[in-house]
Amino acid sequence: MSTPLADRMRPKTLDEIVGQRHLVGENCVLRNIIESGRIPNLIFYGPSGTGKTTVARIIAGATEKRLHILNGTSASLNDIKDVIGEINTLAAPKGLLLYLDEIQYFNKKQQQSLLQYIENGDITLIASTTENPYFYIYSAVLSRSTVFEFKAVSPQEAAEGVRRGFAFLSQENGEEYIPEEGLCEYIGETCGGDMRKALNIVELCVLGAPRGAETGKMPITMETARAVCAKSGMHYDRKGDEYYDMLSAFQKSMRGSDPDAAIHYLARILEAGDLASAARRLLVCANEDVGLAYPMIIPIVKAAVDTAFQVGLPEARIPLANAVILVCNAPKSNSAYRAINAAMEDVANGKAGPVPRQLQNKHFDGEDAAVKGQFYLYPHDYPHHWVRQQYLPDNIKDIKYYDHGDNKNEAAAKEYWEKIKK
Repeated sequence: MSTPLADRMRPKTLDEIVGQRHLVGENCVLRNIIESGRIPNLIFYGPSGTGKTTVARIIAGATEKRLHILNGTSASLNDIKDVIGEINTLAAPKGLLLYLDEIQYFNKKQQQSLLQYIENGDITLIASTTENPYFYIYSAVLSRSTVFEFKAVSPQEAAEGVRRGFAFLSQENGEEYIPEEGLCEYIGETCGGDMRKALNIVELCVLGAPRGAETGKMPITMETARAVCAKSGMHYDRKGDEYYDMLSAFQKSMRGSDPDAAIHYLARILEAGDLASAARRLLVCANEDVGLAYPMIIPIVKAAVDTAFQVGLPEARIPLANAVILVCNAPKSNSAYRAINAAMEDVANGKAGPVPRQLQNKHFDGEDAAVKGQFYLYPHDYPHHWVRQQYLPDNIKDIKYYDHGDNKNEAAAKEYWEKIKK
C-alpha cells in the first residue's frame, strides 16, 4: 500500500507547516522553545490534521533524541516498559523523546507509569490529543507539562497547502496537474480545517480525474473535486469536543437570533443523523431563551419536534427548520430561567424554612398552638382574584426571584399586576 500524500510531503521545518502561525511563526513561544534545544514536556491539543505529529517529529530531529512514537489507542503498558528500558543505554545516548498520540486513551495507570521519568528528565514527553486535556489527562502529568493549542487550519491556509499538494504530485509523477480556477479554495473550505484530509482529497482528485487529451497535462475539474469531497467536511465525534461544540453553536445561534447560523448548524447536526440532540437543544432554547417573551412558542416547538420524530429523517428537517427560525425571530427573555436558578441556589445553600401556617395542608392545630386557625385567604373571594398575604417562609419572606423581562408580553403582565396590587 502506498504511503498517503500527507506523509510523503510531511514538512521537515517549521516554516513549511501549514497554519499554526500563532505557535511556530517568527518569535512565537513554541518556535523559540524548539529553537532553544531545551525541550520541556509538551501537550499538543487540537483537531486532527493540524500538524501536531509533524511538529513532534521536527522537535525530535532538532534535539537529536531517540524518538519513540506510541498511539494511545493501541499501545500497552509493555510498550511503555520497552521505552523505559532504553533509558541510559547506547540506543539513546542523547536521551529519549516519546511522542504519545491520542494520550486520552491511556488509562490512569498507564499515564502514571511515565511520571517518574518525565519528572527527572529521562524521558521528554510530547503528547497529543483531540480532546480537552484538562478533562482527559491525569492531573499529575498535566502539571509537569506545558499545553499548546493547535487550531483548525484556515480555508486560506488550506488552499495554499492544496496548491503545494498538486505541485508535489506533478513533480512526483512527471505530469502537470492543472486545477480548475477556485478548486483549491473549494477544497480548503471543504476539508474542515484538516490539512491531512485536504491532501487526501488532492490525491483522490488526481487518481479520479479523466485523462486529458494533451499528453503530460491533466485538468482537475470542480466536478471531480465535488464528487471526492462529499461529506469530507464533517467533523462529528459524538464522544468528543466537536460534538458539544456543534450543539453549543447551534443553541447559541438561536439565542443570538441568527437564523442563518442556526440553520447551518442544524444542517450539520442532521447530516450526522443526530435528530435527538437537535430536538433537545431546540426545546431547551424555546424555554430558556424565548420563554415568557412568547410563551406560546413552547407548545409550537414541542409540536414541531413531535412531528420531526413522527416523520423521521430526511423530512424531519422541515418542521425543525420552521421551529429553529421561529425561535431565532422570537423576542427573547430568560427571566424564568434566572428566577429558578436563583431559587435553586438558595435552596442548595439552606435558605428555606417552614411553610407558613396559612399555606399548610392541615386544617387543625395541636393543643400547643398559641393561636389556633389556618387563616388562609382564598384569592377568588376577593376583587380581581387577589389578596395580599405571605407565601414565602418567614426567614426569606421579602426575597425576590423573578423580575419581569422588558418584552411586550411580560411588560403587560407587570403593568396589570402593579395596578391590582396597589
